[in-house]
Amino acid sequence: MARIAYDDPDASAFASTRHLGDEEAGEWRAAVTRHLGPRPGMRLLDLGAGTGSWAKAFSSWFPGLEVTAVEPSAAMRERSVYQPTIAGDAADIPLPDASVDAAWISTVIHHVPDLAAAARELRRVLRLGALVLIRSAFAGRHGAITLFRYFPEAIRVLDTYPSVAQVEAAFAGEGFCTVGLEQIPQITAASLHEAAATLRRAAHTPLQLITDEEYDAGVRRLRRSALTESGPVIDALDLLVLRKD
Repeated sequence: MARIAYDDPDASAFASTRHLGDEEAGEWRAAVTRHLGPRPGMRLLDLGAGTGSWAKAFSSWFPGLEVTAVEPSAAMRERSVYQPTIAGDAADIPLPDASVDAAWISTVIHHVPDLAAAARELRRVLRLGALVLIRSAFAGRHGAITLFRYFPEAIRVLDTYPSVAQVEAAFAGEGFCTVGLEQIPQITAASLHEAAATLRRAAHTPLQLITDEEYDAGVRRLRRSALTESGPVIDALDLLVLRKD
């Protein structure tokens, strides 16, 4: 399913640096509330749940929401802060037909090799009218993400990711329509100094797929800026909302 292995080193780096706290993810909470209207008894699929931070957050934010976390990487599942996190991927979701009310897919869509097959499998497990919320960096839409300011070489990796139009087309072919697309801000780090100090290459697919020389140059740029810039690091990722018709 993944462009990278998500073995023990990758999973460890992800778990230690990619979780957002409640305050940092406040705008995401508001966006999920606005689109889904979570309620007790609602069933949400977290597909590609990673180390479980979103599944845990949803369970805390929305009491009574029934979250099913599905993750293909054994190393990620072992480190998940939400249990159970069960084995499965976008082509093989271990759930019955028409059994969930919504799906959340966070920074995963670029790891899916067959978007049409994923859309077909999601259509199978989702109920009529269910929403799919895709949180991602899409090809050509890097301007609001700090990482690419210091690692511009990684833009070429991002540009191999699916575009919004490609995802929409794949899902439209399986009976989904687009509800909306918006950028959601988040506090990625308290400061650029913190971002530089905690950066782990293994936690970021675009950084793993550039050369060592390009990565080292980016680290130097980041550390130089961290000496003079203050204030939180605020990024914005896209939220693409689709509906099963």
